[in-house]
Amino acid sequence: MKKALLLSLAVLASSAAAQTTIKINGYGGTDPAIVGDLITKFVKPALAKDKITVVYEPLQGDYNKSLTTLLAAGNAGDVMYLPAETLDGFVATGKILPLNGLVNTGPFVKSLNTAFTRNGRIYGIAKDFNTLTLVYNKDLFDEAGVKYPDNNDTWTTLQQKLVTLKQKLGNDYYGICLQPGWDRFGAFAFATGWKQFDAKGQTNLSDPRFVEAFNFYTSLAKDKVGIQPSEVSEGWTGGCMKTGKVAVAIEGNWITGFLKDNAPNLKYGTALMPKNPKTGKRGNFLYTVGWAINSGTKNRAAALKVMNILTSPQVQQYVLEQGLAIPSRTALQSNAYFKKTDASAVNSRLVFDGADDGNVGAFTFGAQGTDWGKPINEALAAVLSGQKSAADALKKAQADMATFQKR
Repeated sequence: MKKALLLSLAVLASSAAAQTTIKINGYGGTDPAIVGDLITKFVKPALAKDKITVVYEPLQGDYNKSLTTLLAAGNAGDVMYLPAETLDGFVATGKILPLNGLVNTGPFVKSLNTAFTRNGRIYGIAKDFNTLTLVYNKDLFDEAGVKYPDNNDTWTTLQQKLVTLKQKLGNDYYGICLQPGWDRFGAFAFATGWKQFDAKGQTNLSDPRFVEAFNFYTSLAKDKVGIQPSEVSEGWTGGCMKTGKVAVAIEGNWITGFLKDNAPNLKYGTALMPKNPKTGKRGNFLYTVGWAINSGTKNRAAALKVMNILTSPQVQQYVLEQGLAIPSRTALQSNAYFKKTDASAVNSRLVFDGADDGNVGAFTFGAQGTDWGKPINEALAAVLSGQKSAADALKKAQADMATFQKR
């Protein structure tokens, strides 16, 4: 009897030891509910026979700071969110596993793979993404008798439409809401062919291509055709649209949910970003977060299984149909959802199309972090508010950038 009991305990112990737990680190907010749903619906059934348990541990507050601390202490998850905007800093720690030869990156949008690649090594698989589009108020264009923005617009033709609309509607209305920041303006700089960093990792704000984009963007403020969100007591360009007094905003797919909740009667349309008249190219950002593997995990094979499920066609189809995000698999471009004609679905399709149309760059700040954009943001704010000329603002921005990059 005693021998049988010992044997049973040994079997139980062996069974327990065979269990593998994979910890996932990601954002707080609404993400725990979303990821929890994905784990329940897709991950658990797929791993039922593998004795792999998955738990989601969100990092509340400053995700990048918290993840940095956990990686340094050896306590980070086996699988984790990897924001493209801070990729360089995490890669430099050596704590992120290169995925070359471990994951098939072929099914994913090429530009998204590029966003997570450094020196030929890919460190993340995009779980979803956003790009920028022009979202416009149909009623204002109709009232002014001006054609809607369309996918053939250049900077010049778009500006002409906005100027005419402003002239027709008067001082209480505005053409476009301009965020004084790299996160929107940068798309115009990319359209000219300008590169964020040269081969030595330095940034040149005196490059004629950058100057061209800066001058165009800030020129839209002339005669109040373009305004900053604060001028209509709003904090972002989606808020500008909500007022019904601004014709165009430059935003990602996230604006559709906001307008649905805050301006349900607003009739809006979407167009791709306008083309630079010289290059004939659009510029755009990829705002994306990837799934990555902790290089120090003791459960690499299990972690890779979990990552593959979370980026599987089934999961991405579910995410798309729920209206949660734009999927990163190329094959979903022909998805039935993108063929719908309602304003939200059209916006989603154009955001998807924007990922590989023109000069598209990841929204990232380089190895020195988010302060990289500060000189540009300050210059934009100074010119859009009329405090400085474009030439003076750019001169100071270049000097500040040089000082920052010498740190």
